Amino acid sequence: MKLKHFYKIVLLLIITAFSVSCSKNEDEAPQLTVSAKTVSFEPDGGTSEDITIEANSAWSVSNSAASWLQLTTTSGSSGATTTKFTALSNETGFTRSIVLTIEAENGQARRITITQRGNLYPTYNLSPKAPDATGMSSTAMQLSAKMHLGINFGNTMEAPTEAEWVNSKITESYVKFVKELGFNSVRIPCGWVWTHLSDPAKAKIDPAWLHRVREVVKLCVDNDMYVILNAHADNGWLDNNITKAKQESINAMQKAIWEQIATTMRDFDEHLIFAGANEPPADNAEKMTILNGYYETFIKAVRATGGKNSYRVLVVQGPRTDASLTYDLMNTMPTDNIPNKLMVEVHNYTPALFTIVTDADVSWGKMIYYWGAGNHSTIEPERNATFGEEDVINSEFQKMKQKFVDKGIPVMLGEYATWRRTPGLGKPVPKDMDMHNKSVDYWSYYVTKQAKANGIVPFWWEIGFMLDRANNKVKDQAMLDAIIEGGK
Repeated sequence: MKLKHFYKIVLLLIITAFSVSCSKNEDEAPQLTVSAKTVSFEPDGGTSEDITIEANSAWSVSNSAASWLQLTTTSGSSGATTTKFTALSNETGFTRSIVLTIEAENGQARRITITQRGNLYPTYNLSPKAPDATGMSSTAMQLSAKMHLGINFGNTMEAPTEAEWVNSKITESYVKFVKELGFNSVRIPCGWVWTHLSDPAKAKIDPAWLHRVREVVKLCVDNDMYVILNAHADNGWLDNNITKAKQESINAMQKAIWEQIATTMRDFDEHLIFAGANEPPADNAEKMTILNGYYETFIKAVRATGGKNSYRVLVVQGPRTDASLTYDLMNTMPTDNIPNKLMVEVHNYTPALFTIVTDADVSWGKMIYYWGAGNHSTIEPERNATFGEEDVINSEFQKMKQKFVDKGIPVMLGEYATWRRTPGLGKPVPKDMDMHNKSVDYWSYYVTKQAKANGIVPFWWEIGFMLDRANNKVKDQAMLDAIIEGGK
């Protein structure tokens, strides 16, 4: 073959290959995909996960000139490229957002919406510490096993002013008295927002109040008592606002108060446990999702303060702290980057017509004076329980065991109690007092016993009916004996 013929053939092959390539490119459909349509940031800012942009032509990002948002990559060529977004701290007090447009030379365009919530209140995490695991080694389940029997310091720290609703403040002698009775754990319901903000516009908790709460916690911890410190009903600032419209403001308040609480209490070891709410009335899946968001804000705020808080066990409440509703709705736990450090809390006042309704009959039922097998009255049968007896207690606790305890998530029975209808209280008195007393003692024993049998730690709701705090004396020995016996 002559050389000039060889060159002709090679040139022909090159032209043919180029023609085929061009034909393929002309036939290939334009492509542009982005791995996320929305990216959200907390007020403190941060960096997103990788965002992948894939196209079959060059591309670039427009509308990316926001001073608070930075991109690692703003353009790319054909193929897959990753970029990240970094948001600065949002000190405006309002949510801000921007829509970025990715435009490809092949004519395709995609949008990403970047949103960042605003800091409605100042940041109170002003002195974060490095994580400190000293004295914090127990998992939530291991810690719950150490908490044998609990009691509430009820109607005290959650009142508008301490002890306004009861007869005395918490003292070291009372803490020691309670421990000697057989309780090694205490729940401290506490208010923060209602009457204890020294600067409401900035959600600043009165430093004197923080000091007093820390003092009470220290009295307990110094006496080897485990403490659950919560944010209680607090005039409903959280409970009344489990709505989409209020998400931003409630999350902002959660963050602000827990940064202050957690910083103040940070040096206590695992004897101290924080609880994010009290009885939040979520009653459907949408509200449960919002509530979990409030819990995640609480968890992040505590963890961010560092020190022992990096590993502290935290408690989140089931919806309404109702066991059945919790079983139905609490299908995912809020996110916590520290594994095995969360507990769930429920309460039990079943049936309410026996345990809570003590003044008069109500529209939805009559007061119940007699409860439990063998305790129904023949003298006053219309006041016998017809529902909410042992079978319901068993069912509710078994649900908690199945859904949480068996999966390594401990459950706290944060409140439970009933009251004895004795003469002199200005309330209706049972005609069959002997059987009523048996019912009260049996309920106190049975609920305690069944909680323990299902791996649930019980905390009796004590507000002065069973114990005389001012004088460190037992007022209702039979009730106390029933609780102690049930807790064995």
